Amino acid sequence: LSRIVIVDSETVWRALSSQHRRRLLDLMRDGPRTTGQLAKEMPGLTRFAVMQHLGVLEQAGLVLVRREGRNRFNYSNPSLLRQLYEQWVSPIASTAAEAAQHIR
Repeated sequence: LSRIVIVDSETVWRALSSQHRRRLLDLMRDGPRTTGQLAKEMPGLTRFAVMQHLGVLEQAGLVLVRREGRNRFNYSNPSLLRQLYEQWVSPIASTAAEAAQHIR
């Protein structure tokens, strides 16, 4: 299941721009879920739409997949999210927090 994923950050940000894809990542936070399990948790979407969203997340490296017979287990890839956080969010948040301390 572990593999090195190299993707450009634009692909990842685009994948995260969808509320449906963010919800799918939230659902996988506590562990892997089959595509069927995820589809049941997304009643506003068809199974096919869920599969398309999972494909975008997989292509972006945010989801890793393990197939077992007819089941497809989807795992979130927290290491990529951590990398994005450290590259983009943390420096901006630190700078903003520091600037806010100097406002009186």
